[in-house]
Amino acid sequence: MNTKTVAISPSTATSFDTRAARVLALVVLLTGAFLSPLDYFIVNLALPAIHSALHASAAQLQLIVSVYTSAFAVCLVTGGRLGDLVGRKRMFMAGMAGFVLTSLVCALAPTGGVLVGGRLAQGVSAAILVPQILATIRSVFPKEQQTKVMGLYGFVFGFASVAGQIGGGALITLQPFGLQWQSIFLINVPVGLLALVGAWRFVPESRAPHRARIDVRGLVLLSLFFALVVYPLTQGREAGWPAWTFVALAASVPALAAFVYSQRHAARVGRDPLVDLSLFRNPVFAVGLALAFCFYCDSAFFLTYGIYLQTGLGWSPLVAGLAIFPFGAGAILGPLVSPALVRRAGHHVLTVGFTALAVGFALSCVASERVVPGLAFDLGLVLAGIGHGLVLPSVVRIVVGEIEPARAGLASSIVTSMLQVGSAFGATAIGGVFFSALGPHAAAVDYAHAYRDAMAIVSALFVVCIGLAAVLSARAHGKTVRY
Repeated sequence: MNTKTVAISPSTATSFDTRAARVLALVVLLTGAFLSPLDYFIVNLALPAIHSALHASAAQLQLIVSVYTSAFAVCLVTGGRLGDLVGRKRMFMAGMAGFVLTSLVCALAPTGGVLVGGRLAQGVSAAILVPQILATIRSVFPKEQQTKVMGLYGFVFGFASVAGQIGGGALITLQPFGLQWQSIFLINVPVGLLALVGAWRFVPESRAPHRARIDVRGLVLLSLFFALVVYPLTQGREAGWPAWTFVALAASVPALAAFVYSQRHAARVGRDPLVDLSLFRNPVFAVGLALAFCFYCDSAFFLTYGIYLQTGLGWSPLVAGLAIFPFGAGAILGPLVSPALVRRAGHHVLTVGFTALAVGFALSCVASERVVPGLAFDLGLVLAGIGHGLVLPSVVRIVVGEIEPARAGLASSIVTSMLQVGSAFGATAIGGVFFSALGPHAAAVDYAHAYRDAMAIVSALFVVCIGLAAVLSARAHGKTVRY
């Protein structure tokens, strides 16, 4: 077993100095990066099948998506801390093993409630796994290679969207071995086991020189805050927005204040806070996190579009998966052209990406008036996909690149956590707009209009992001952009 520890320092890359070693380690790390978004995209297309087979309610369908991203978001910072504490390779392998086991739990779930619980545990496992990927890349790859490596990281996410939508549709339609929706979770098992073997053999160990303790109080308060936001947003609409939903949302404000106070107090008395609030004094880091949150609100697209096509138009999962291919194709193309665009435009690549997202989704809104998606709709999805593929690697690279390598695990977990918070918000709040627009006997035109309403909100949000991206570029002006 390779137990070599890589020190977090400018000379880190010299201890991992062969190209073949870096390539093999990168393949394993990107396999881990592939599984988490794959499970998100593949589940969206399976929601109608899960609804039919398990008699899951609309609130449970939202939770199947949002509880995964919420658990992922809440535990990411702790996952990053654990990597810094006991070693990133060890925690990568622990997270991968947990992801494989919880995928089995999800596949065997007999009810919607059990599936929600399995998705919760799966999100926790992903939160242990994912921070180690960015932190290892940040610490063992030379800085001049990191833009290209992050481009590959973004490419993997784009490819996961295609594989998840088309592959998920094919699995549900073809029902291999007599399996229905269960196959979308079982596919994780062989891939995860291969990644475990590869990590044991090829990924170097690394950890921060200062081993931070886990802030249990901060973790509890942050978990409470997310629960007070996500649960009423997902359950409130179906329950008719009773008083407890508003009480819970109001209580999230003091919960957040208590979390911030606990982090400041921990720093004052010399303990290790869950989140180092001093990071937010860096304006590029702070604006970048705001952009990360808004960016992943496009999760509402994946939730609503698959239901619109399958339930509203009666398309099969496979055909619906193929219909999302234009977005996935753009999401693959975006990261491939990102390094060349960074050389020309620097941090303004974010402005270009958010403009493509806003225009692309706006075009899909206009084209949805035809009810059945046509060429203009597909062109909008391609443009939005390109924007998605440009923004993802760039926002991660810029935000994590602002922080010294010693805190790479913490920084990468914070930015990834913010992405997942945005994803949960998009699935719950904006997805709630979609479900609220559907009556008890909704026709195809009603699904088209509900999709239009949800995507209009997403498009407007990205217009705001164009301005924020311009602010970030101005703040980062004069810094060297490496590629």
